[in-house]
Amino acid sequence: MTQKTRWSQFGVLITVFFFWGFVAASNDILIPVFQKAFDLSHAQSQLVSFAFYIAYTVGSLAYFGISRLAGQDLLNRIGYRNGICLGLLVSALGTLLFYPAANSGSFVLMLSGLFIVGLGFSLQQIAANPLAIVMGNPATGAQRLTLAGGVNNFGTTIGPLLVSVAIFGSVASGNTEASIESVKMPYLVLGAAFVLVALFLRFSSVPNHIDLEGVARSEAQDAGRLSHKASAFAYPQLLLGMVAIFLYVGVEVSTGAHLPAYMREHLGVDTSAVAPYVSLYWASLMIGRWTGAAGAFEMGAGARRMLTLVLPFVAFGVFLAVNAALRHEVAQFYGYAGVIVVMIAATLLSRGNPARMLLYFALCGIAALLVGMFSDGKTSAIAFISSGLFCSTMWPCVFALAIAGLGRHTNQGSSLLVMMIMGGALVPLLQGVLADTAGIHMSFWVGVACFAYLAFYALRSAALLRRQGIDLDRLAAEGGH
Repeated sequence: MTQKTRWSQFGVLITVFFFWGFVAASNDILIPVFQKAFDLSHAQSQLVSFAFYIAYTVGSLAYFGISRLAGQDLLNRIGYRNGICLGLLVSALGTLLFYPAANSGSFVLMLSGLFIVGLGFSLQQIAANPLAIVMGNPATGAQRLTLAGGVNNFGTTIGPLLVSVAIFGSVASGNTEASIESVKMPYLVLGAAFVLVALFLRFSSVPNHIDLEGVARSEAQDAGRLSHKASAFAYPQLLLGMVAIFLYVGVEVSTGAHLPAYMREHLGVDTSAVAPYVSLYWASLMIGRWTGAAGAFEMGAGARRMLTLVLPFVAFGVFLAVNAALRHEVAQFYGYAGVIVVMIAATLLSRGNPARMLLYFALCGIAALLVGMFSDGKTSAIAFISSGLFCSTMWPCVFALAIAGLGRHTNQGSSLLVMMIMGGALVPLLQGVLADTAGIHMSFWVGVACFAYLAFYALRSAALLRRQGIDLDRLAAEGGH
């Protein structure tokens, strides 16, 4: 009998996904604040993002090392729910550093606080991602992770707005020098929220232990063909998936990071007017993830197809409503609905198979960046922005493919994948170097290369999993009942 998704437990779990997005996007508000207050260069100001993203790598390496020293996987020992709670408390400790950092005007302490917040997030990610996949039918695991990603992107949408109001008081306020003192209060409130959620999770029904070997057997058509290896490193789908996660996070962060400079240099759009375009880029990830999330619901095929058609336009409406409330001109974005239709078509054609969805979205991402590079004006801007749509479901697709069949090595594999989030720190630097030498317009070749590898991984991982008795089409079909 097909296992049903435990929605009450899943609803509690995805609160942490919201916080990841809320904080990560809010860091973009801190960059210009710190740059002026501490008189930083552009490169120095990017240490905000670097400190946050590199913490995922350090946290994952620490998890791996502790597990090896203990002779037992850390999450199997302390439990998944407990691991997420511990991660939330570590992140809360990081927010406490904002108080002495603001009072003393210390940039190093600010970065240390962000690093510790990211360190806690790394443990949360290692536990929560596989937990989201296994909390129900394995066939719809990628779609559940996509749904969680949609909640994450809701956090990225409102996080910068709320933190900006908390720091500046109003949109009109430009007193960034005095705002260093204002930074501590919103982050202390955020820390208190982390503690409350940790307490809520601790006494919730979210499972503390899961049967990873049982999950692996349920994924395989022939359990006798499953690979039972001594280490996660022995699974090629994981090793190739680590590179895929690195490049996916890299292209997602890098494209968004270089969009404002491109629009300023090539379209003459003033920095103060670029916000709606950047907003649409990040909203595109929400639009795509809400679309892919339709497959997570246990309902008839017709109803799921209807949700696939409706949810992306609901998400697009959220973007339009938020920007209209901020008095931005939204009529210029109505035509973006046509790009959303292309994304919906790619989703439907994938028929729930994560490898096929990854392939189609990677090819669409390549096309979007090529159109952007070989066109001008608003067409190029919309093309670059639309790559966000095609990044949207890549995390859950790659994650699901990389840990499929790992069994008792799933947690180790999860930690290695989370470690590769460092792509968000390094790929933008590579594109920046190319922008300095070849011009920012042509620098998006870096993104094309990233998408090309992701297309390769989609094909290769499907073949590798077939050899291990895991038929992705069969799993997708079972998820459709």
